[in-house]
Amino acid sequence: MTFWQYRMTPQELLAIKQRFSIIGNSPLLNRDIEVAVQVARTDLSVLITGESGVGKEHFPKIIHAFSARKHGPYFAVNCGAIPEGTIDSELFGHEKGAFTDAKAEHKGYFEIADKGTLFLDEVGELPLQTQVRLLRVLETGEYLRMGSSTVRKTNVRVVAATNLNMRQAIDDGRFREDLYYRLNTVEIRVPALRERKEDIPLLFRKFAVDFCTRYQMPPLSLNEEATRLLQNSYWRGNIRQLKNLAEQMAVIELDHQINADTLRKYLPSEENQQGIVLRNPAPENTKDYSHEIGILYNMVMQNKKDLESLKEQMFHTRREEEMPARTVIQTPADPEEWENGEVIEDERPAEKPQETVHASIEDANRELIRVTLEQCGGNRKVAAAQLGISERTLYRKIKEYGL
Repeated sequence: MTFWQYRMTPQELLAIKQRFSIIGNSPLLNRDIEVAVQVARTDLSVLITGESGVGKEHFPKIIHAFSARKHGPYFAVNCGAIPEGTIDSELFGHEKGAFTDAKAEHKGYFEIADKGTLFLDEVGELPLQTQVRLLRVLETGEYLRMGSSTVRKTNVRVVAATNLNMRQAIDDGRFREDLYYRLNTVEIRVPALRERKEDIPLLFRKFAVDFCTRYQMPPLSLNEEATRLLQNSYWRGNIRQLKNLAEQMAVIELDHQINADTLRKYLPSEENQQGIVLRNPAPENTKDYSHEIGILYNMVMQNKKDLESLKEQMFHTRREEEMPARTVIQTPADPEEWENGEVIEDERPAEKPQETVHASIEDANRELIRVTLEQCGGNRKVAAAQLGISERTLYRKIKEYGL
């Protein structure tokens, strides 16, 4: 039997689904479970891909549970949620005094997960410098703590996940190609919810029962037309979106016999579901902020130019102030300025409005981010793309500006 010919019995699949709270009978989903169990017996690196909200987090747990490392530690790290300045310390650890706040030594995940499994979620968000260090660990098992020159060894099985188009990220220079191939020894692609339509009623029924029980509400049920509408929706947010919809309906609807008209009130419009590009004309009755964004962007650029001009002007002013005083032999236009044949020059230093200009730049940046987020409906990923910055940078700016 070759590696990819492995097939599980229905009873084995059902036992795994019950153990890891996986719902569905889609052939694509079943095949992913089979591959996860099969690859668990090896130490190969696994890359789990799929859209946000499809349930990628279940598969590292399956791999760990069916591997020889099942009695070792298991840690899940969300690489996108850790600030860029501390990600290396979290993964590889640091020595006392390695940086300002390093008051004691700190063990990283590669050290505490030794002989176990480390799940790197959103691995595509790692900074390039951290990607270099990760590649070394995967190839040699060696790493350095921050602030240390002592090489340490670790024996960790790495499972990574991402919702990015990795080929595009490589082409854009945001992800190392050598690291991609090192992580992607085996790829498990988790299907989007719209690719497993037969599972949608099962998932909705499970979520509806859970939420109705939690909130002490009557059970929800869909008629035939509503079920078809549910299955044929796009589900851009996948299982997470379906779960939120079930919770809303369980709380809000007084009549829990749901028909298609009632269901449509909770579904986004077809254009929003399929993710129309923001540069398209805005639908009617929707405020279009594109003009405001353009004005704010021009304000930021102009303020930056003004700041550079002021810096240059201040540099020349300082040089003139440092030079010896000169006597100007010329007759001033105003006789009151004439004293003993010399022009009395004002030696007071020029005002330095740099801080004011800097504040105006910060205000313009803040307003630009606020308007863009409002236009994107609070979607940080889309807003970051519109602003031409990384999602991590946008998150930092949101915290900095208190948005």
